[in-house]
Amino acid sequence: MAKTATRRRKTSPRSKAQGGSAIPWAIIGVLAVGGIAVYDNWKSVKPMLASARTSAPALTHPTSLTRVEPQRDAGPKQTASIASTSRVVPPAAVPVPAKAPAATEKVVPVSLSPAETQSAKAAFGYCGQGEHINCVADGGTFWYKGEKIVIADIVSPGIDAARCDGERRAGFAAKLRLLNLLNAGSFAMNAAGQPGKAGSPRVVSRDGRSIGSQLIGEGLARKPGSGAWCA
Repeated sequence: MAKTATRRRKTSPRSKAQGGSAIPWAIIGVLAVGGIAVYDNWKSVKPMLASARTSAPALTHPTSLTRVEPQRDAGPKQTASIASTSRVVPPAAVPVPAKAPAATEKVVPVSLSPAETQSAKAAFGYCGQGEHINCVADGGTFWYKGEKIVIADIVSPGIDAARCDGERRAGFAAKLRLLNLLNAGSFAMNAAGQPGKAGSPRVVSRDGRSIGSQLIGEGLARKPGSGAWCA
């Protein structure tokens, strides 16, 4: 009986090995049969597989983690100028009252009677576009203290209203001569009629001699009614 037990122990590992090697063949057989069944029934199996794919939960991709790099120090930031942030507001201008223009002294013409004599003296110039105070207009007309004076005892040659070049040249010469005579010193004026638009007629003299007669003697003026300047 001891021998019989020994033989059983020796044959038991071999039988186990034969049984273990039959399992893979069984699996292969099952897969082959299953494959044949699926192939024969593919039309009914395909919709089942499609529904299984749609019902399966979608795989979510893992969110990509972005790597945050620390910002590099780019150096000190430029700061805005103090003048741009805090502007100095100038104080409001204090209104200064405007100075009133100086009132010019109004010259009042002096009216003379034929018997009265007016002594006069001033610095004369040529009359221009401005206000006429003490100036000479032509060889027989001038302003004294704002009053227009016409030398009553002469007819002077015209300048602007000259009828010929000879009269115009004589008019400029008479104007210059009258300016020099009036600036030579004080002179006297006697009324010779009533003032009108042409001016106040006066007989102008110095040391008892008529300035009009002096201009006539120099050929720069004529007596009233003696004729025209142009031939």
